[in-house]
Amino acid sequence: MHILLIDDDAELAAMLTEYLGAEGFAATVALNGEAGLEAALAGHYDAVVLDVMMPRLGGIEVLRRLREKSRVPVIMLTAKGDDIERVIGLEMGADDYIPKPCYPRELVARLRAVLRRTGGTAPADDTLRLDALSLSPGRHEAAWKGQPLDLTASEFALLEMLLAAGERVSTKDELSEKALGRKRQPYDRSVDVHMSNLRQKLAAAAGETLHIETVRGIGYRLGRGAA
Repeated sequence: MHILLIDDDAELAAMLTEYLGAEGFAATVALNGEAGLEAALAGHYDAVVLDVMMPRLGGIEVLRRLREKSRVPVIMLTAKGDDIERVIGLEMGADDYIPKPCYPRELVARLRAVLRRTGGTAPADDTLRLDALSLSPGRHEAAWKGQPLDLTASEFALLEMLLAAGERVSTKDELSEKALGRKRQPYDRSVDVHMSNLRQKLAAAAGETLHIETVRGIGYRLGRGAA
């Protein structure tokens, strides 16, 4: 797997590159947002690790431009306690985040989790359906009436869980652990933000035919008809 690190901290980038190499990843470093965006759009990377705080072209703007053309998995590096930047990143299509200081072991775990969600390990014909919605874990494809849905890795994994659950409510803890690959922490809004993005994309494609129902205090389930 080839990882792109976009971070202006050369010392941190060198340390992470060495650690990733020992864990079986190839890593390329871009030390500013402009170079990082250009490299990411070249399309040769399995995932991107993107620092939020960079001079000139910051991580949020890099993510915004990247998401206009690419769905490559992105893990954001955010300042510790900076909840606003995390939520903005997730709303704009980041798959996950890690607060700085960044611990290499945690980064590797998050990378492996997000890459599992795009790895296509399920049988290619194992398609889940609800009305005109179809999702193939093996091909990593989701569509409404045959038209592809442009989903991030995290959105795809959440939709897969909702479809597989049927009428059963999926709890936020389950969704975080199984779809996002990590245990849900207190005040963690990652599932909610990803679900909001997924709702918008389903509504744009299916209108009121399908909706994601919020079961207050528990979690979510996929249903027919207007919410």
